[in-house]
Amino acid sequence: EVQLVESGGGLVQTGGSLRLSCALSGFTFDDYTIGWFRQAPGREREMVSCLSSTDGSIDYADSVKGRFTISRDNAKNSVYLQMNSLKPEDTAVYYCNAKVPYGPRFNNYWGQGTQVTVSS
Repeated sequence: EVQLVESGGGLVQTGGSLRLSCALSGFTFDDYTIGWFRQAPGREREMVSCLSSTDGSIDYADSVKGRFTISRDNAKNSVYLQMNSLKPEDTAVYYCNAKVPYGPRFNNYWGQGTQVTVSS
């Protein structure tokens, strides 16, 4: 069974930093995209950053470019999101996601989410 477990959320002041972690278990895929999404109250879930296993390419939402950094540690089966210069608009529940090809479609795996609150 594939499981993604996030940790590292919390309350931080504007300009502060947090590091989110996503621990993967039961994950044996070679071809996947892994990343972070967030959802603020009353808003749709949006992609924050993602990383491709095939070529290592990385993508960021425009709103976090230059402030957030995604990374992974294969030995620890973990993915991280370093968030610097946090703003109140970064407040959201952050979800770890793994997207795996399955025939003509994709399977999406989600963690339970971790709350990030940035106070002004």
